[in-house]
Amino acid sequence: MKMKKLTLSLLVMSFTFGCKSENPEKKEVGIMQKAQLIHLKTTTLDTHNDIDIKNFTDSLNYSMDTDTQVNLPKMIEGALDVSWLIVYTGQGDLTPQGYKKAGENAQEKFDAINRFTQKYAPNKIALARTAADVDSLREIGKKVAMIGVENAYPIGEDLSEVKRYFDLGARYMSLAHNGHNQFSDSNTGEFDNTTKHNGISELGKKAIELMNYYGIMVDISHPSKEAIRQTILHSKAPVIASHSSARALSDHPRNLDDQQLKWIKESGGVVQTVALAAFVNKEKHKRFTKGMDSILKQNPDTDLQKIKTLFPAVDVSDFVDHIDYIKNKIGVDHVGISSDFDGGGGIEGWRDASETFNITLELVKRGYSEEEIGKIWSGNLLRVLSRVEVIAQELQKKE
Repeated sequence: MKMKKLTLSLLVMSFTFGCKSENPEKKEVGIMQKAQLIHLKTTTLDTHNDIDIKNFTDSLNYSMDTDTQVNLPKMIEGALDVSWLIVYTGQGDLTPQGYKKAGENAQEKFDAINRFTQKYAPNKIALARTAADVDSLREIGKKVAMIGVENAYPIGEDLSEVKRYFDLGARYMSLAHNGHNQFSDSNTGEFDNTTKHNGISELGKKAIELMNYYGIMVDISHPSKEAIRQTILHSKAPVIASHSSARALSDHPRNLDDQQLKWIKESGGVVQTVALAAFVNKEKHKRFTKGMDSILKQNPDTDLQKIKTLFPAVDVSDFVDHIDYIKNKIGVDHVGISSDFDGGGGIEGWRDASETFNITLELVKRGYSEEEIGKIWSGNLLRVLSRVEVIAQELQKKE
């Protein structure tokens, strides 16, 4: 595997910490050097980065250091190799008019990603459509974009759209988002004790079958618990949770309880732990936001770092606690990483793509091996994608 080119910031660290030293911090220096080497050798992959089409224009786009958590300069600085850019559509009315509007929104985002990879920065980043593409693009020094669809709602009731989305590059899709739709119940039903289908609908089952057939991973991060159970039972391929954490550590309906973690393991799938503060540590995040609001109300000029000293923010250590937990519950082969950047994600130490190295550093500090870190950063997710591709080929051969 070709090693990534050293970014300036990491090169500086390598110079600073590369000198032999007999001081008491020598052990820490060794950990830093080890983490740097692993980070540069590993294919780092983040499965959930939201986008806004206003950042995909000729005058303002991700080839520039836009005011976003993800863009090419930040990916290069943090040595983040693969960014899954998300075609997200909020839940609307289950009507022809609602479907039409949602479909237009989804198409605009597909088009934006296409412009980014083919027009704005074709020499620096390309769209991967297979797991093998990721390695091929990395070998020639390019960053990688992949496409996930958050909410199948824009498909409406026209299931031929599943193939069209596949042809446009979609390689995972969730049946629902925040709100029940034509395919599936949402986790939001836990807040108001509602369901629409008591799981997934017949249309939802057909959509899953088509995703299996064409090779789109089924994402279960937003559906209800019963919908997740039924989805896993119905899918012929392993599923993923593209951006969810462990409910045992932060009690939120978007997180997965131990039973759900077991279901995903049994499917052969992977849970992409998400760096969204409330999902990582809900109570700590509440204390931080409440404390910050109180202090800023009294003194608006208070330095944020001083506030964090009094009320610590959710950080990389809290995030890796979830990786530890999921690894201990269902094994290191079933856990991965996502940020939900530009969609609410970001924690202390991993506020944007430029700080991606800090995740690897924390994993090294906790004793994870290079092989385990490789699995967590990308190996597990790409293994699932490869398996989904094989199953799709097998299903197509049967016809």
